[in-house]
Amino acid sequence: MDRLRVGIIFGGRSEEHPISVKSAQEVARHLDVEKCEPFYIGITRDGAWKLCGSPDADWENGDCRPAALSPDSSVRGLLVQEQGRYETTPLDVVLPVLHGKLGEDGAMQGLLELSGIPYVGCDVQSSALCMDKSLAYVVARSAGIATPNFWTIAADENIDSEQLTYPLFVKPARSGSSFGVTKVSTEEELLSAVETARQYDSKVLIEEAVVGSEVGCAILGNELDLMVGEVDRIALSHGFFRIHQEDAPETGSDNSTAIVPADISAESRLLVQETAMAVYRALGCRGLARVDLFLKDDGTVVLNEVNTFPGMTSYSRYPRMMAAAGVSLGEVIDRMVSLVMTGKSR
Repeated sequence: MDRLRVGIIFGGRSEEHPISVKSAQEVARHLDVEKCEPFYIGITRDGAWKLCGSPDADWENGDCRPAALSPDSSVRGLLVQEQGRYETTPLDVVLPVLHGKLGEDGAMQGLLELSGIPYVGCDVQSSALCMDKSLAYVVARSAGIATPNFWTIAADENIDSEQLTYPLFVKPARSGSSFGVTKVSTEEELLSAVETARQYDSKVLIEEAVVGSEVGCAILGNELDLMVGEVDRIALSHGFFRIHQEDAPETGSDNSTAIVPADISAESRLLVQETAMAVYRALGCRGLARVDLFLKDDGTVVLNEVNTFPGMTSYSRYPRMMAAAGVSLGEVIDRMVSLVMTGKSR
């Protein structure tokens, strides 16, 4: 049988560009090249698309050619520049190994829909919904899932601080990881925190701090046919969990450790997994996602956020949770692609 022609898009224009490159490197290490012929498509921080040989650390300076996805669904592939003209390179499926804005927010998914190329992961609607934390909270609440109390501030709005209780968190409403997030303990700290968040998004989310353990659940699959990895728990020595903010994350965090399997009761573990699956379905997720939650001391589970294409690096939570459940990253990739190619994805 011919190998599947798999486009792996990485990099991108968001603040999570370097994490995406590392995720693509890990995907490259675990992709079954007997089944798949990879085409690595890197997007520079400036938005230039390049077809390159690999997603290594110096990929932009390697043997790359300008390329772009054709929005014409009759082409279903890449347009690659060759000696002043564009040649067509067909693709069977795309892995958008992108994090944050223009990667997980529905923008790339919309382009892929126009292109007619099947792709791994959430669709336009669920990607956009999960990226906007305030909208995700509204939908989750309507499905009976607990969320933090929250307020949003638009770009031209003033803050009505009298309605707030402290401590609280100020976040960009539509951004990835913990970029622009500040924990605020007093009213005097609020304005500065809002300005920090506005560096990443014009819409700012303010939410009450939830007292409890931060836990996560990796999910793979569609609709009723879901697989969940082992639950993890973030153990903090101080401060709050600031993922991907470290100078050298491969060597560990300066204030947190991910414990997997989580050191929680079997009853709590099951409740976390059931809640995560309920969130996944309520928000219309498909393919994969990591659902982050809080486990309160009274046993209540509260939604934190959903990552529709979580990190796949050597230190990322999603592959570690799946590995703890006995599923390697190679098998995760194979299952993700199979979901699309068997017509079960959308």
